[in-house]
Amino acid sequence: MGIRDVCDRPKNTNVRCRLPAVCFVWQLSMIILFGVFVRYNEESDTHWVDYRKGNNITSDIENDFYFRYPSFQDVHVMIFVGFGFLMTFLKRYSFGAMGFNFLIAAFGIQWALLMQGWFHSLDYTDGKIKIGVENLINADFCVAGCLIAYGAVLGKVSPVQLLVMTLFGITLFAVEEYIILNVLHAKDAGGSMVIHTFGAYYGLSISWVLYRPSLDKSNHLNGSVYHSDVFAMIGTLFLWMFWPSFNSAIADHGDGQHRAAINTYLALASTVLTTVAISSLFEKTGKLDMVHIQNSTLAGGVAVGTAAEFMLSPYGSLIVGFFCGIISTMGYNHFSPFLEEKLKIQDTCGVHNLHAMPGVIGGIVGAISAAAATNTVYGDLGLENTFDFTGPFAKRVPTIQGGFQAAGLCVALCFGIGGGIFVGLVLKLPIWGDPADENCFDDEIYWELPSFSYKSTQHPVGDACSLSLAIAGIMSEAA
Repeated sequence: MGIRDVCDRPKNTNVRCRLPAVCFVWQLSMIILFGVFVRYNEESDTHWVDYRKGNNITSDIENDFYFRYPSFQDVHVMIFVGFGFLMTFLKRYSFGAMGFNFLIAAFGIQWALLMQGWFHSLDYTDGKIKIGVENLINADFCVAGCLIAYGAVLGKVSPVQLLVMTLFGITLFAVEEYIILNVLHAKDAGGSMVIHTFGAYYGLSISWVLYRPSLDKSNHLNGSVYHSDVFAMIGTLFLWMFWPSFNSAIADHGDGQHRAAINTYLALASTVLTTVAISSLFEKTGKLDMVHIQNSTLAGGVAVGTAAEFMLSPYGSLIVGFFCGIISTMGYNHFSPFLEEKLKIQDTCGVHNLHAMPGVIGGIVGAISAAAATNTVYGDLGLENTFDFTGPFAKRVPTIQGGFQAAGLCVALCFGIGGGIFVGLVLKLPIWGDPADENCFDDEIYWELPSFSYKSTQHPVGDACSLSLAIAGIMSEAA
């Protein structure tokens, strides 16, 4: 029996044993690993008072918690509410979009604290990972890459596959992040390369390996209705509002964080207008497509991420947002069909247009901005502080930094594509309980649905009428 025969066996979506086993075993493993390795850092430990006294810190306000926690709150909302609601656009997959987003994030932040901790926060004196509020932000960033990848396979995989995908995704993320930020010493405050480029190509590569030639059997469910698009727009607005916090959350205190928020704010505003313009322009009657408004309006925040804390200038941020709105919206119109028809990549959420292309653009903008940095614009101390030209990197100059920024983008692409192909092959095994081609994009496969569940999926007015009639029937019975 060949590999193809094994992978093409009839689908069994009963995950009653597999899903609980994975959840229990992995959560117990997290408890054991945290017990062995993870401890509070000096700013969250009870010895903070001794640390404060020994370092002549005069007030508790100097604790990093007070600098970082507001940004952590915003990023946390983006991960659990923004990403979750953004993916509720499918007419019968809202439970899966929100619920599996919740599952991925809850497991992912635990594994990310360990993986990133071993690379970045390991205290070699006692072999322990020391965590504080900045580690929580970085764990959310790590999870964001996996949620982006989830968007590419939304509705086509089982919850067990998603957990496996997250396990490998977090591991790959931690390694590529260490190489880009520590070995290459590239700067990527908002994660255009580390988060968005990696996450998007990781998910797209998995989708390519898991290509379903008969997915058209589920085409009647691969779309939205009026109310599902409204819910998805809630996710868009949460992401849009909090994206300045996302890009500035781990930037340097002071001017770096301030500048990152301003640059992101302006890029996002510019993107909205060009998205609306292109969406209207390419429709014969000038109507707007809600898919574009939900997704392409966020592309500017992705693209400005790498250069967010650089001296991009306010008008430079507007330019980045301007072009990203055009490129992302045109991607939904023209490139998404090409991906599916020619490259055999079935990208449910269009992550190539929202994260992949803008992420690559962000990496390029970061490389050019770094290479063009001058003492006149930044000042000597400003250059040193912005690009961390200290210690072993003290003699690095902006032109060389630009080259290393470009190298960081290549690393993100290699890990995303290579890692995605490998993980896709693992997920192709017929042991994970994934749905058949005719059962994709349907909550009924993995969720107990309420008995009061209406099936109309043809038109939003039909949904509203069905719902109204059902409510009227219930009220009359009660009377």
